[in-house]
Amino acid sequence: QVQLVESGGGLVQPGGSLNLSCAVSGFTFSRYSMTWYRQAPGKEREFVATIGISGYPDYADSVKGRFTVSRTNAKNTMYLQMNALKPEDTGVYYCTPPRSILPENFWGQGTQVTVSS
Repeated sequence: QVQLVESGGGLVQPGGSLNLSCAVSGFTFSRYSMTWYRQAPGKEREFVATIGISGYPDYADSVKGRFTVSRTNAKNTMYLQMNALKPEDTGVYYCTPPRSILPENFWGQGTQVTVSS
């Protein structure tokens, strides 16, 4: 059974930092790219960052230069280091492998990130 467990969110002031984790099970983690999405209340889920099998990253323009995605295959875990946080980074952050390997509408519980002074 696939499990996606996001953690590390919290309340932080603008300009602060957080490090999110995504621990997975139920599939061969090292053989798939992994992606972070986020969703603010009343808005669509949006792409944040992705990391390929070999560790090559890609980012949404809105977070480029501030966020760093990484993975540790031995721990079946992906990370998102978030620096210079802005209020518009607020939302629930979700992780996922390629959607095609999951049941429809399958997501983890997400982790809440709130950036506010």
